[in-house]
Amino acid sequence: MDLSPGALLEWTRSEEGRKALKYTAVSVISTIFSQVAFVLVFGVFSWFGPRGSSIFATCVGAVPSYYLNRRWAWGKTGRSHMLKEVVPFWALAVVGLVWSTWAVDFTHTHTSGVNSHAEHTLILAAAYLGSFGTLWVAKFLIFNRFLFIDHHRHHHPERQEQEVTAGA
Repeated sequence: MDLSPGALLEWTRSEEGRKALKYTAVSVISTIFSQVAFVLVFGVFSWFGPRGSSIFATCVGAVPSYYLNRRWAWGKTGRSHMLKEVVPFWALAVVGLVWSTWAVDFTHTHTSGVNSHAEHTLILAAAYLGSFGTLWVAKFLIFNRFLFIDHHRHHHPERQEQEVTAGA
């Protein structure tokens, strides 16, 4: 893959590139929601411990992630398909929830000697953020290849060919 600035710019103009940019924007938005939720419930209000804060924050971030990814990044409209979209998305969200909760719990266990609650919150928030960073690429591939695909086009390749021909 050519990583020169010109090639990357050209790629961002492709359908795949536009999806990747929109997916990235949605990831930033949902990450802000979940990070703020984590810091508030753990660091500011102390409502939950590290595990509970991670679970809560993941649920908060998953809601805008689903709707923004489905509608904006992949351009899907209408009712969500339960088995083809909703269940797989939430299954991936549960994987993220388990992974982030483990990362936060592991980090909490190994940083229990930190005296400052603010510093401890910052460390745990970084572990929470890092855990989702590791899943980001895998989720894009799954969303793009399996989840938010155009099933109508997928099952009718002659229509896709007609659309390409008509657009030329």
